[in-house]
Amino acid sequence: MGKLKTITKRAFLIGTAAIASGVAFGYYQYNKPYPNPLDKDLAEGETTFNPYLKITSDNQITIITPRAEMGQGVTTTLAALVAEELEVDLTSIKVEHGPAGWAYYNHAALEASVPFADFNRSILANSFRTSQKIAAKFLGIQATGGSSSIIDAFDKMRLAGATARAVMLKAAQKQFNTKIENLSTEDGTIIDNTSGKSLTYGQLAKTAATLTPPNDIKLKPPGKWKILGKSQKRKDLPAKVNGTAIFGIDIDLPDMVHATIRMSPRFGAKLKSHDQTKAMKMRGVEKVIDLGNGVGVLADNTWRAFEAAKTLDLKWHQATYPTDTDGIFKKLATGFEQADGWTMRDDGDTSGATEISGEYKAPYLAHTCMEPMNATAQWKDGKLTLWLGTQAPTLLQMIGAREFEINADDVTINTTLLGGGFGRRFEIDFAVAAMHIAKHTNGRPVKVTWTREEDITHDAYRPGAIARFKASIDKDGLPKTLDIEVATQPILGSLLKRTFPSIPAAGPDRTTIEGAFDQPYTIPNYRVTAKPVDLDIPVGFWRSVGNSYNGFFHESIIDEIAVIGKQDPVEMRLKLMAKHSTAIKVIEKVAAMSNWGAKREKGKGQGFAFVLSFGAWVAQVIEVSDTPDGIKIENVWCVADVGMALDPANIQAQLQSGIIFGLSAAIGQEITFKNAMVEQQNFDTYDAMRISQCPEIETAILQNAERMSGIGEPGTPPAAPALANAIFNATGKRIRTLPLSSSINFI
Repeated sequence: MGKLKTITKRAFLIGTAAIASGVAFGYYQYNKPYPNPLDKDLAEGETTFNPYLKITSDNQITIITPRAEMGQGVTTTLAALVAEELEVDLTSIKVEHGPAGWAYYNHAALEASVPFADFNRSILANSFRTSQKIAAKFLGIQATGGSSSIIDAFDKMRLAGATARAVMLKAAQKQFNTKIENLSTEDGTIIDNTSGKSLTYGQLAKTAATLTPPNDIKLKPPGKWKILGKSQKRKDLPAKVNGTAIFGIDIDLPDMVHATIRMSPRFGAKLKSHDQTKAMKMRGVEKVIDLGNGVGVLADNTWRAFEAAKTLDLKWHQATYPTDTDGIFKKLATGFEQADGWTMRDDGDTSGATEISGEYKAPYLAHTCMEPMNATAQWKDGKLTLWLGTQAPTLLQMIGAREFEINADDVTINTTLLGGGFGRRFEIDFAVAAMHIAKHTNGRPVKVTWTREEDITHDAYRPGAIARFKASIDKDGLPKTLDIEVATQPILGSLLKRTFPSIPAAGPDRTTIEGAFDQPYTIPNYRVTAKPVDLDIPVGFWRSVGNSYNGFFHESIIDEIAVIGKQDPVEMRLKLMAKHSTAIKVIEKVAAMSNWGAKREKGKGQGFAFVLSFGAWVAQVIEVSDTPDGIKIENVWCVADVGMALDPANIQAQLQSGIIFGLSAAIGQEITFKNAMVEQQNFDTYDAMRISQCPEIETAILQNAERMSGIGEPGTPPAAPALANAIFNATGKRIRTLPLSSSINFI
């Protein structure tokens, strides 16, 4: 397995060392729970049992869902995990994000970062997953991302509900002086079936919280679920509909001041000089603050800060990377010249792969969250407080403690709803800017709001990437050899450089070739290698991360092989994935839904793509029409096997959302550079798919996979290749560069 042997040997040593360290510490330290962060801020008459639950004496039940709600509906499903075991109606409970706390660490996201395919459950792969799970506990990172929230919480939050219910029953048993089997629970009430008497959880909570839970708590089997497995009304929607929902940009505090920032248009380039004369003469402007890589403008309202920022005469140093898009991609292409790389799949011998070859490209992409970046910060009496939408509260707690040289306990993070995240609000830049400006406000809270132009031109982008492939075909028209190399910027190295610069990035970054090396195809000679390239352009997590571009590369290449081998693209994939029954059922289902293979009228075409990402097995068929005015996307059929569907309606919504997100990028989005600066500034030059362009989308959810998956991202990766393959089927034109609008018109 070439290079991977070296990597995985090291990974195995790291993994076993982590496991051994757990033994050395005596699993007590590892199993010891973090303190309950709810204990510090309980209201009068409020009781907490664990980090996920509060109950008042008047029976108001609040479930803590410590993952960012950015429109994906996660708070509803997380609350349902607790409510199911607690035996309460989901409509009667409140939901809160809760404080930043190590108790809310996410182990699932870190486990998924290992350089192994999801279906690889070998001893080596699982040992490394175990080491990551242990590491996650000690790191204590509370984060939302990687479609991991439900997987991470599935046992934790159900157990929280079941444990609270168990001690409630013990308290009621004493109160009623009866046997526990005589008690039943219903909608926050415990009933003594022998006497007919009842007590609410609120009446029992204070006593119950002092009791030790039993050691043999059993979770409900799916057959007894009343809430899970069924579509639920979203807990976040009523406030969003009636206008009471609070996003970061809605924060309004007493004595609050406002600010905006202007940052270097060239990444990494420092401020050379600035002239604030005009700005300081403007009404309401208080101060212009030098931030090193930019300036902050403090004023009595946001608009005045925006207007003053326009008047600043700013001079910047030069960038270290090439000045235009062509130069940047030439730099990426140098990755193919280096001998080293990360080979994460290396089966057989690919040296004879010469029959088909080619190159694919994918551009840099921005997140363009509908709510631009913003954060409110207050530095007062040696304590830092933040109000913002964030995907990583404890990370900001650590950063705040570092920036102000205080204890993490003196940093309070108030997490609001997010007006879009997609990975962008995992970053720290918008929060750090607010922290630094708060040092200049004499204890007053300051809300720092970015303009749309600053937001788009100072993102942590989805990296640009180039793929080169060569393949050969056997006598049956199936791929005999497939060798793919992908040159791109590693995301983890970029993230560490701007977040924890003293920590070097070590080992392979699976994001560079996920969506290519980890697909369930059986090809005799099969090699996938990442060629990492270092550039000072910040890159970060973007919805579906590396799967977003590697899915396009890999599934387009597979389609090319099918055409050259005179194979039906679906039938060929069924042969290549014959060892994976989950994939077969997904493919057969989407083929039936789309009437794949039926005769179509001239100018219509269908394209197929399959991508296994974040544990979800997803296949899509897209149908297009070739019209005199351009390509019209008519229909999308999507089948996803998620292993276990906890809320079918929400899964369907996420699949539809992911498809539209992926199609938006595929048909027209790209970040380009001129004079080392991002050219796109607003939605007029970086637009999303419009309603008139949106196709009919039909989805189906299967539950055959051995493990439950996340669903926030897996709908995105198959969209671009299925569309490109459909265009080829309709027109005979093979497009190897995204966005597809660079080669064809869309209507």
